[in-house]
Amino acid sequence: MTTPSPEQNQLLAALPGPVRKRLFPHLESIEMPLGDVLYEPDSRLHHVYFPTTSIVSLLYVMEDGASAEIAVVGKEGLLGVTLFMGGETTPSRAIVQSAGHGFRLKSQVLTDEFNRSGPLMHLLLRYTQALITQMSQTAVCNRHHSVHQQLCRWLLMSLDRLPSNNLIMTQELIANMLGVRREGVTEAAGRLQNAGYILYSRGHITVLNRPGLEAEVCECYQVVKTEFDRLLPNKIAE
Repeated sequence: MTTPSPEQNQLLAALPGPVRKRLFPHLESIEMPLGDVLYEPDSRLHHVYFPTTSIVSLLYVMEDGASAEIAVVGKEGLLGVTLFMGGETTPSRAIVQSAGHGFRLKSQVLTDEFNRSGPLMHLLLRYTQALITQMSQTAVCNRHHSVHQQLCRWLLMSLDRLPSNNLIMTQELIANMLGVRREGVTEAAGRLQNAGYILYSRGHITVLNRPGLEAEVCECYQVVKTEFDRLLPNKIAE
C-alpha cells in the first residue's frame, strides 16, 4: 500500500518549497470513509481538506431533505474555499462520495498563508475559478441534458479523481447526487452496461470502456476539464 503523501493532492504538489515548509508540518493525515460528512450547511469551518485518493461531493440540501450535487472535489482540489473568500460558513454539505485518504489543515494556518499574498493565494484563486465553472456547468447540465448524459459526466469526473477505474456507489446514492429518480439512473446504467461501457454489480461500478463514455457524454464534461487544465498547471515556478 502506498504511504499517503501530501503530493498526491495536485494543489499541495504545485506549491513551491518555501510554502511547503510552512504548511506541510501542519497537515494531518486522515482517512475519509464513504458517507463521512465534512461540513454541514451553515456550520463554521475549522479545517480545510485536501483529498488524495478520496472524492467528496458538495451537495445543496433542500428543506424537505432532497439534495443535488453541485460539485465534486478530489485530488485536484480542496474543500473549504469560503474560508479564504471572506466567509466562515457554507450553504452546502460536503460528504465523502468515494472512500479514501486525505489531509486536513486548520483554517487559521491556511488563511495566514493566504494573506501573505504569495503563490498559495494565486493558486487557490485559480482553483476557485475552476470550481465555480464546475458548479455553473453542473447547473446547466442538470437542467438541459438527459440522465444518461449526466451519468456519463459523473462517471468521467469521478474517474479523473480516482487511481483506478472502480467505483463503489449504489444507484440510489447516484440518484441522490444527480437529484433525479433512481429509476432514471437504473435505466441509464443499464444502457451503459449493455453497450459494454461499464460493469455494475451490487454497488460496484467498473468502467470498461472510457472512450465509449466520452462519446456519449455531453459537452459539459469537457468544458469543466478544459478549465481545470487551463487554470491549474501541475507545478508553480519556484
